Amino acid sequence: MRSILRTLPARNFSTSSIKHNIKDEKWDIISAVGLERKPVITRDLTELESRFNQLLLQIEYERSHKSNIEVRQMNDRKRAQDVKEGKISITDMESFPQQTGQDFIDASLEELKSFNFAPRKNSTSKSDTKSVNRDWDRYLLLLVNEKIGENYQWVLPQGKHKDGETLRQTAERVLLEKCGGNIKCQFMGNAPCGFYKYKYPKLARKETVGAKIFFYKAEFFSGQIELEKCNCKDYEWATRQELEKIPNEYLKSVKMFLIDEEH
Repeated sequence: MRSILRTLPARNFSTSSIKHNIKDEKWDIISAVGLERKPVITRDLTELESRFNQLLLQIEYERSHKSNIEVRQMNDRKRAQDVKEGKISITDMESFPQQTGQDFIDASLEELKSFNFAPRKNSTSKSDTKSVNRDWDRYLLLLVNEKIGENYQWVLPQGKHKDGETLRQTAERVLLEKCGGNIKCQFMGNAPCGFYKYKYPKLARKETVGAKIFFYKAEFFSGQIELEKCNCKDYEWATRQELEKIPNEYLKSVKMFLIDEEH
């Protein structure tokens, strides 16, 4: 034991020096908003999903009881047979329904032919990334292009925390500043759903050494982004596949609180 202890180098790990170093590091506190538009319609089924769905429908049909219209058709056939055999008089037939079950089915099929289903594809082009009405069957996440340091980056709407605000209040203010007052949404709780931090380049460190970003998630309801009232260069509604333009490490933290569409 003594020989082992002698090989350990002496280090100065005093508590006072650790506290001093931590105290000297000041960080910018930032709130960011993951404003998401959820899918409006369901995704198209794959070939395997379609086949499985047809199998489930067939099983359900085979195990189901007769519907009202099927029972009605059975009664119609029995009544017609009774009339043919003379078991029912013409007087009794006057009390029967004028429309048979088959007449009802024929009228329903004819009405179905004239019914137009709503389109699953909207007229908005997939390349129109500024429209929140694109890709109805996909999740869309709002990105803004703003200057961070010396360069412009695609990030979530974000801004520095001010004294007297809660982090959520900062997030709400940031969304108003970045998007204008026309957006209606709902924040999903008072606690952040994600976190990311990074240090500034040494030459850029003045009062703070870096930024600590707290992500808040919000669900989009309605409205349009008012770019002329925003303090960002550009914006777009991005699908999951279009998030690669976000800086890599930043994106890793964002993906932690997003639903993976493919799984």
